[in-house]
Amino acid sequence: MNIRKAHISDNEVLLKIGRQTFIDTYASKNTPENMASYLEKNFSEKQVSDEISDANNLFLLLENHTEIVGYAKLRYNSEALSDRKAIEIERFYVIQDFHGQGLGVVLMDGCVAHAKALGNDVIWLGVWEENPRAISFYKKMGFEIFDTHHFVLGDDAQIDYLMKKELEQ
Repeated sequence: MNIRKAHISDNEVLLKIGRQTFIDTYASKNTPENMASYLEKNFSEKQVSDEISDANNLFLLLENHTEIVGYAKLRYNSEALSDRKAIEIERFYVIQDFHGQGLGVVLMDGCVAHAKALGNDVIWLGVWEENPRAISFYKKMGFEIFDTHHFVLGDDAQIDYLMKKELEQ
């Protein structure tokens, strides 16, 4: 297992993994129209390229031997917990075929290590209230629910739990 920072040359693999994991996770509970709208806006080649190039974002790739099997997108300038030195995990994706192999733990440990190295005292994320597997994983990793917010998927306003983990330096 290896974690490395993504570069603009990783755009294609980020796009592929992002689209596929989003579909695998959310398509069964959302309309095809809302899924298509969200994917078109958030997982276009230009959008992902712009996000990689944005200095406020950091993509960490999870490599299993020579294959990239997941990634996390960290965002430095986040709105929740604005009174704290906080960093957001805006995306956290592991390809479905690799679930249950401990790779999510490796990726999360990489996110936490990076957040600590940058001097953050808290790391946080949003997770859909109807994603119990992810909620359970985040709780196992030491995150706790502290608030909720709306996440708009197409024309559907959904509820996300906001979860945080205190970081000890």
